[in-house]
Parts: sequence; C-alpha cells; structure tokens
Amino acid sequence: MITNRELIDRRGQSVSSGVSTSSPIFIQKAENSEIWDVEGRRFIDFAAGIAVLNVGHRHPKVVEAVRAQLDAYTHVAFQVSGYEPYVALCERLNAIAPFQGPAKSILFTTGAEAVENAVKIARAATGRSAVIAFTGAFHGRTALSMALTGKVAPYKRSFGPSASEIYHIPFPTPGGAAAADTMKALGYLFAADVPPERVAAIIIEPIQGEGGFNPAPPELMRDLRKLADQHGIVLIADEIQSGFARTGKMFGVEHSGVEPDLVTVAKALGGGLPLSGVIGRKALLDAVEPGGLGGTYAGPPLSCAAALAVLDVIDAEDLLGRADAIGERIRSRVSKLSQANNVPPIRGVRGPGAMVGFDIVDGRTGEPDGATARRVVEQALAKGLLLLTAGTHGETIRTLAPLTISDEVLDEGLDILERALVAAA
Repeated sequence: MITNRELIDRRGQSVSSGVSTSSPIFIQKAENSEIWDVEGRRFIDFAAGIAVLNVGHRHPKVVEAVRAQLDAYTHVAFQVSGYEPYVALCERLNAIAPFQGPAKSILFTTGAEAVENAVKIARAATGRSAVIAFTGAFHGRTALSMALTGKVAPYKRSFGPSASEIYHIPFPTPGGAAAADTMKALGYLFAADVPPERVAAIIIEPIQGEGGFNPAPPELMRDLRKLADQHGIVLIADEIQSGFARTGKMFGVEHSGVEPDLVTVAKALGGGLPLSGVIGRKALLDAVEPGGLGGTYAGPPLSCAAALAVLDVIDAEDLLGRADAIGERIRSRVSKLSQANNVPPIRGVRGPGAMVGFDIVDGRTGEPDGATARRVVEQALAKGLLLLTAGTHGETIRTLAPLTISDEVLDEGLDILERALVAAA
C-alpha cells in the first residue's frame, strides 16, 4: 500500500512548490460527504473541494450524466461545432439569472476565466477601461484576476506589476470598515484617481470567500447599484464560491435584493468537473463581436452534462432549503461553543445558508489569531475532519459541507470540530 508520506516525497520531487496543499493527505476515493485517503483513513469533508461539491462527491445523477456524454463525444470545441448540452445549459442559466429582463450566457472552464471575460464584456459594452474591486477579494490567479484580487500575499507577491486601471476600496468587515466608509472611499477614489465616466465595472463578491466569509451589507449593495445606474457602470456579482444553493438561494446576491448586470459562476456548477461561465443582461453579452470570446475547452461537453444534472439535483432535492437547515445546525453549534471557556476565543459566527464562517481571535487583544486557527484545522484533520481557513490573517474557519450531507454525518463532523477546538486551545 502506498502511503501519504511516499506521495509527499514524490510530490516534492516532481510538482512545483508554487502550488500548495492545505492537508498532507492524498485521496483514494470519495462518496457524498466522506473521503478516504490512500492509507484507508476516513474523513468527513467540510471543504467540498473549495465549495465545488455542493451536490456531494460523485452524485449518482452527475455520474450517470457524465457517463452518457462520454459514450457520445468528449470534445469538438464549441467554436468549431456546436453541441446541444452547451445551449441547454445556457438556457437553464438564463432562466435562473438573478435579474429581470432578457439574459444570455457564455461558458468557460475556470473561475478566473469567467472573471476576466466578465471584465472584457463590461469594457466592450461601455467603451471604458477602469475596474473597481474590493480589499480582501479573491477573483483568481491569472494576470487580470490576480490584479482584481484584494490580497498581496501570496497571490501577487513576486509576480511583477499588476494590470493597469484596477482600483480597490475597503470591503466592510466585522470591526473594520462599515458600508458608509466604503462609499466614502469610493467618493475619494472618484475625486483623486479615476472619474466614474472612465469606470467600466465594479466587481464584488456578495459573500467574500477567501476574504473571510463576510457578507456584503445589503445597504452597500443598494448604494453600489444606485451609483452604477447613475454613472452607467456595470455591476458584476462574483458568485464563484457563493452560487448554486450554497447560501440558501441560488445566488448569494439574492439575499440583498439587488440585481447585478453580470454574474460570474464556476465551482459548484460543474459538480466536480471544470466549468465556469458568465450570465448577463442580453445587451451586454451581445456587445462583443463574434470571436472576441471563447476558448478551446470553454464549456466542455462532459462538464455541461454534469452541470445540467447538478441543476436537476438542486431542484429535486431542495438543496436551497437543505442549505438553510445545514447552516442553522452549524451556526447553533458554533455559537454555543463560543460561550465555552475550554476552546480558543470565537468571534463573528456568520454567513447565510451553509456558507458559515467564524473567527479565532487572541483572548487578550481580540486580534485575529491565524496560528491558532491553523492548529484547529490540523487537529480536525488528525481526528477525521477536513476543514479550510480563510481571512486576511488566516483567522477564519470556514465550513463548506456538501449540501447532500446527512444530519448524522454533519453532527459527527461538528463533534470532531468541537474536539479540535478543545485540543487547539
């Protein structure tokens, strides 16, 4: 039997050190909300491949759809020959777009591609070039998406100058900037650096992912919508981590009641296969000349088949309601733990639906304690639970259990989380 240690050694000899892996295990198999490593150890999955597996590992309907597509064809490139699953998926995405009026969609492979193409669409439609993003944001690792990301280390450090005409303003966080502070900073930006008539788009995560699971206040979303309408700016909702039932709604932005102009999607859409896209108002999606958008593997047939099955599962199994039930169970348990004196100090239990995060802080200063949060994750892994951190200082514990997890396995995972918190104190 091969061991994790052997694979770690092989990885060290063959894989770039530029890609990190948060847990020192290698996976042998997975089923719904459970995974097993190459040494046969079982883990409950509260990471879901970073919010990819909302319908769980290897959902039978997703597997069946992919197998059927595999028997037909695997690749032709949509720019060469069209195929029905691509069109069918765009039709389904248009039907659930979180805005009124005619919609169109286009498909890609990765979240970063979706973000970059959303910016391209906004620039083409407005004839403008500047883009406003937020501190703490994560939009990808490619050149433009890296520039939009609001965190230097490790995403920007050592990679040279960023793309031009990208501006950042503060994202509201607990104990940090408020929504009014953000809008004031935006006013300063317009006065000092870039006039609104040169801004093509404002891109925002309705609930920040890597930034610490902080929801954008509804009043901020409303103010941004009003400002965008006033100045002809495209409002982009980055739903790559928060989309497809994760928050108890199909898209996180729906919690605010604000309608975006473009929506970037990826992660959970493909049910474990690489797929992304941009959903947007028809006039915006048609502003780009034919051939201006696309990609060799953009919207691959296997992924389209998987995504159609994912959307069916979300409806058939009421995963919107299930996300709310899972989130309530997690928030209740963690809130109770935050009152205990045998765990590290816990602050700010938050997040809609099953996108729940909380911060580990220093008991004396109240400052973020990323080192202890990391110990919690390590202890959880040792006891059989896969967890992730987030936040500016790595202080946020984020929970991303598949929405198909059973109550029994969910409670087992929460029991392990409690033991990990106690062990890390």
